[in-house]
Amino acid sequence: MNSRTICAALVGTTALAFSAQEALADEGGVSFWLPGQYGSFSAVPVEPGWSLGSVYYHYSGDAGGSREFPLGGEIVLGLDADADLLFLAPSYTFAGEFWGKGQLTLAMTAVLGSSDVGVDATLTEPGGGSVSGSISDSVSGIGDLYPSATIRWNDGVHNTMTYAMLGVPVGEYDQDDLANLGTNHWSIDLGGGYTYLNPDNGREFSAVLGLTYNFENPDTDYQNGVSAHLDWAASQFLSETFHVGLVGYFYEQLSGDSGDGARLGDFKSSVAAAGPEAGWFLREGAWYFNVKAYYEFSAERRTEGWSGWLTLAIPL
Repeated sequence: MNSRTICAALVGTTALAFSAQEALADEGGVSFWLPGQYGSFSAVPVEPGWSLGSVYYHYSGDAGGSREFPLGGEIVLGLDADADLLFLAPSYTFAGEFWGKGQLTLAMTAVLGSSDVGVDATLTEPGGGSVSGSISDSVSGIGDLYPSATIRWNDGVHNTMTYAMLGVPVGEYDQDDLANLGTNHWSIDLGGGYTYLNPDNGREFSAVLGLTYNFENPDTDYQNGVSAHLDWAASQFLSETFHVGLVGYFYEQLSGDSGDGARLGDFKSSVAAAGPEAGWFLREGAWYFNVKAYYEFSAERRTEGWSGWLTLAIPL
């Protein structure tokens, strides 16, 4: 295992800065940021040129029948959410040095897929009425767009990075639907990370910390508060091309929700997760495949469940 092989195989993987609603709009207790999107080798420089990162993502979770959530201008009781999404992230990494000895990557991530949402009861409607009984909804289509810029630096076994990502609300959204693939509001996410990668002993550790600012949803007059998120991964190479490890994340909303639609107050949400990962370098290091799973715990004011990820990075 050598750093050149790793660098070649990572084309496209660390450029996958994306997010999704997992099944719900922000006011449903789900963040603009998709926890777990950064993992192993997040700050390692990549090969210059065009690349394509792709991820199949599955999420399944629930919030229990006694928890209230603001959703689409209504107050609902209990949530069950399932989503199957495909993320495609073409990117370009410049060969020249940027901002000192940094390496600049520009990417655009698109989302398509489907989600299913169920609630135990709708307590209030926009017109003031009330409805009881279980309700479910599903949607298929495209999600929002996520342009991003990432700068990476290398100093031996130490690698650092910083990134900026914008959420552009063009995805499937309807205020009257329980399930949506779009956020219907703009968002900005800024952060930085570190990767320790030692080719001699095959050990790697990565962590990426970021902050998200959300603009108001004009259809529901709801604005999610500022949130912080930390994605981490630790792995060990067992051969030249295969590594295994653990991944996890922490998500914490720092400021409360606001706007006329925030009828449940600040509604701060948080969650943590951990799980296994494995990665393979394919076709003499030119392609990279990764599989990982997260199991959530300590969720507050959002669904709690599990997610599975299949990632393939291909240089073009």
